[in-house]
Amino acid sequence: MKTDNAELPRLTFLLGGARSGKSAHALRLAEAAITADGTPPKLVFIATGEAGDEEMASRIARHQADRGPRWQTLETPLELSRAIREAAKPGTVIIVDCLTLWLSNLMHAECDIDHKCTDFLQTLAECSGSIILISNEAGLGIVPENALARAFRDHAGRLHQNIAALADRVCFIVAGLAMSLK
Repeated sequence: MKTDNAELPRLTFLLGGARSGKSAHALRLAEAAITADGTPPKLVFIATGEAGDEEMASRIARHQADRGPRWQTLETPLELSRAIREAAKPGTVIIVDCLTLWLSNLMHAECDIDHKCTDFLQTLAECSGSIILISNEAGLGIVPENALARAFRDHAGRLHQNIAALADRVCFIVAGLAMSLK
């Protein structure tokens, strides 16, 4: 898959703070991609967030409208590996937004997070097409004071390290600017 005459890697990982421009950067990468035969790819957006209140419902609707009709949206708060396996095909670009919400959902549902993350990483290693993963970097602040927040930070940190090792490209997004890490 090519983007702006450069290859769109099979796996791109975008990390950054909240509202740093990760999603906008991912959309630009995906929408600029072309397939090997010069045609636009199929675009799939896998959303892990859930509309738990009116503000979140409004935010989700605004994001869907911003993406436009080229995008197929799959709302997948828990079964991320299955959604990727079903959508990942040659000539497809998938954006997953975002992994930290997915981890929060797993913790809230009291899932076996180690099992879910292992399955997710295996899915990433085996799937075809191009995937852009988005996540919030949760490890830049102080050590959280409560056990739940520390567990979340630890799960996110381990997941991020494993994805970064697997990814072809890793960028840290700050103020809408991408800093290439890998």
